[in-house]
Amino acid sequence: MKTSLRSDLILLLAAVIWGFAFVAQRIGMDYVGPFTYNGVRFALGTIILIPFLYINANKTEPLIKSSHPSDRRKIIIGSLMTGLFLFGGVALQQLGLQQTTAGKAGFITGLYVVLVPIVGLFFGQRSHLTMWIGAALSVCGLYLLSMTSTFSIDPGDKLVLYCAVIFTFHVLFIAWLSPMMDSFLLAIIQFTICALLNLIIAFAIEPVTITSIMQAWLPIAYGGILSVGVAYTLQVIAQKTAHPAYASIILSLEAVFAVIGGWLILHEQLNQRMIVGCLLMLTGMVVVQVKWKN
Repeated sequence: MKTSLRSDLILLLAAVIWGFAFVAQRIGMDYVGPFTYNGVRFALGTIILIPFLYINANKTEPLIKSSHPSDRRKIIIGSLMTGLFLFGGVALQQLGLQQTTAGKAGFITGLYVVLVPIVGLFFGQRSHLTMWIGAALSVCGLYLLSMTSTFSIDPGDKLVLYCAVIFTFHVLFIAWLSPMMDSFLLAIIQFTICALLNLIIAFAIEPVTITSIMQAWLPIAYGGILSVGVAYTLQVIAQKTAHPAYASIILSLEAVFAVIGGWLILHEQLNQRMIVGCLLMLTGMVVVQVKWKN
C-alpha cells in the first residue's frame, strides 16, 4: 500500500473515532456529570500515552529541544496554557452536549478550523481570499444549523460555539509550542492538567461515585482509550507522511461522522435546513483548510 494512501486511511480512522466520540460523550452523561466524565476519560487517555512517551525518550532527540532557561520558561508556561485551553474547550463542549445533539456539536466545534486562520491574522499569519469565503460559508451554515425561530442560538449550541473559540487558541498555542518539545510529552502535560481540573470541579459540584463511573465504563473507555489515546496517536503517526492540506480535509470529516453517529445510535434527526447548514459548514472548513495550509 502506498504511504500516502496508508496515511489517509489512518487519518480517516481518527476522524471516525473522534466523530463517534460525540455520541459517547452524550451517553456518558446518562450516568455521570460532565466534569466527572471528562476528568476520568482524560486521566485514562494520559495513562494510554505514557508508554509512547517512554519509547520516544529512548530516541536521540530530546524531549525538550532547548536548554536555555528563557526557552524552558516559555515551554512550561505554554504547556500550562495548552492544558487550560483544553480544559475550557472540553468543559464547554460537554456542558453544551447536555442541551444539543451530537451532530450539531460536531459541526459547531469544527468551526475552530475556520477561526484559527482568522485569529492568526493578528499574529502576522498570511490569509487568502478563500479564507473569507470559507468563513462566510461556515457562518451561513451555523445560522441554518443552530438559529431558532426567535433569531437566537440555542443555549447548548452557544456553549459549543464558545468551545470552538477556545479550541482556536488551543490550536495556535500547540502550533507555537510543538516545535520546542516532544509531541507526546506535550499531550501528556495538557491531558493531565485537563483531567485534574475536571476532577477537582467534579468532586466539588457533582456526585462522584465508583458505581456511576462503572455504569459509564463503555463511553468513558471510548472517550479515554480511543478518542484521547488511540486517535491522537494515529494522527501523530499519519501526519509524519501525510500532506497537511489533505490531512486537514480528512480530519474535518469528524463533523460528518458525529452526525452519522448521532443518527445511527442516538436517533437524532436533522431537518432539511439543518442538513444544508451542515453542508455549508463542511464546505467552508474544506475551502479554508486547502488554501490556508498550502
